[in-house]
Amino acid sequence: MGMKFKRWVGILMGISLISANISCDQLTKTIVRNEISPSEKISVISNHLTLTNVENSGAFLSMGQTWWQPAKTTLLIVLPIIALVVGIYFMLKLGNKRLWLTFALGFVIGGGTGNMIDRILHGSVTDFLHIKIGPFQTGIFNMADVSIMIGIGLLLLFSLMHRKQEFLTR
Repeated sequence: MGMKFKRWVGILMGISLISANISCDQLTKTIVRNEISPSEKISVISNHLTLTNVENSGAFLSMGQTWWQPAKTTLLIVLPIIALVVGIYFMLKLGNKRLWLTFALGFVIGGGTGNMIDRILHGSVTDFLHIKIGPFQTGIFNMADVSIMIGIGLLLLFSLMHRKQEFLTR
């Protein structure tokens, strides 16, 4: 088993993770659009987990909904597409050397692509999950956001572990 095999395994793993994240995101959003009326609230676990249907034409926590349209298009569609392409490049280039990077980027790219599909096809992103535990609560989010956060968390975790390893081996 040479480097070519390892490279293809990394590429297939990355494509599989991206596809799984996009599929999960788009499936859940389709169900929400079809089954939950706009702004309807469905309590799943007391008031701790609520499902709703909110269209977000902005970014994280609805930031940018009222921005000038050319700026909004640039910041919410053009730049993220460039970032996704760069992420795919790094995953393909370095993923076979660092499998953890492929894993983390698979989540980030999959989630980012899921939200990008919504922006391009619907002009907004469907958000539907809200968590409240005591005084702490989230904004309304979706599965793509979960994927992105998992991927970023893994990138941070593995980067810190890698730096610690380098520090200890000096």
